[in-house]
Amino acid sequence: MAEAYIVAATRTAGGRRGGRLRNWHPADLSGRVIDALVEQSGIDPAQVDDVVMGCVTQVGEQAFNVARQAILSSNLPETVPGVTVDRQCGSSQQAIHFAAQAVIAGSAQVVIAAGVESMTRVPMSSAYTLAHEKGWGGPMSPVMLERRPGFAYNQFKGAEMMAAKYGFSRADCDALALSSHKRAIAATESGLFAEEILSVSGVDAEGNAVPHDVDEGIRFDATPESIGAVKTVLPDGLVTAASSSQICDGSAGVLIVSEAMLKSLNVAPLARIHQMTVLGGDPVIMLETPIPATERALKAAGMSIQDIDLYEVNEAFAPVPLAWAKAIGADLDRLNVHGGAMALGHPMGASGAKLATTLIHALRQRKGRYGLQTMCEGGGLANVTIFEAL
Repeated sequence: MAEAYIVAATRTAGGRRGGRLRNWHPADLSGRVIDALVEQSGIDPAQVDDVVMGCVTQVGEQAFNVARQAILSSNLPETVPGVTVDRQCGSSQQAIHFAAQAVIAGSAQVVIAAGVESMTRVPMSSAYTLAHEKGWGGPMSPVMLERRPGFAYNQFKGAEMMAAKYGFSRADCDALALSSHKRAIAATESGLFAEEILSVSGVDAEGNAVPHDVDEGIRFDATPESIGAVKTVLPDGLVTAASSSQICDGSAGVLIVSEAMLKSLNVAPLARIHQMTVLGGDPVIMLETPIPATERALKAAGMSIQDIDLYEVNEAFAPVPLAWAKAIGADLDRLNVHGGAMALGHPMGASGAKLATTLIHALRQRKGRYGLQTMCEGGGLANVTIFEAL
């Protein structure tokens, strides 16, 4: 069977809402990532067949096919096409799947899979603002609501349902949040992110130009007491802002090539895409689908969780990776080893490519072979990707 190889992977450091990346137009930020991937791989820009880019809130500065705008902001020739994908938080993980599938099918030789989200400049609520102004409804249609009485699109409720179903407490969630920060601090201070982070210009609180090469959301002073003092989001809940993913600006991407192009480039690959799965599940609890999706992916690959050296499970909310690990029988010591979205941020459309970049580099640093990535996605969806580090 044909194979798909990753020859470059990079990401910007996460920017806090209103933080160092606040002056970047998302198309320009992702254009810089595209240029970095081309530079890292040494490929002729004209050889890129397509750019597939994930983005969730596709309005305002992220409207009008942001993938194409990123290409026009980059050094790629204007003959390179681009398409924007929305599979909610898994958008750029799905971009990786689409890119790899095109390469495996033989319809493309070189595809960039990337993602971007400026949650500062295009807030999550932007998608609903116009509808509310016009008196229109939201994304839940009358037919859908009739079929699912009482359905409410609320991921915090889904996280609380996950915690109750799998038996996790406020203390469990807070402990994972603290661990996320501690791991992110350790990775930052030991230079483990240096190879994957693309340094870009940023601005400090006063508007002065500063390098942006450290994830801005990491709480270097995080303690059990500081995390425990954060109020819960829902009055009778246990999930807090500290045990939820941080609003974040950022971009990330990988460059995927065929085996023939790999030989032509004469470049050592970082990884091979071993298995790809996507699955739908219950849209009410919404966040649980990574569990059956992982089971399906492992079965399709003829593997068990013990065969996987590292796993990245997006920390949308602490109960999600905790429930996933409990249900799958996964080792928490292999989970999000450099921290996750509770510390590093969750730039929604970019998170899939961001996690892939971190996972691939971590596998190579630790001389691991297989890595598994998954995340919960709005509407009860989940992508799973198994990578083989090379």
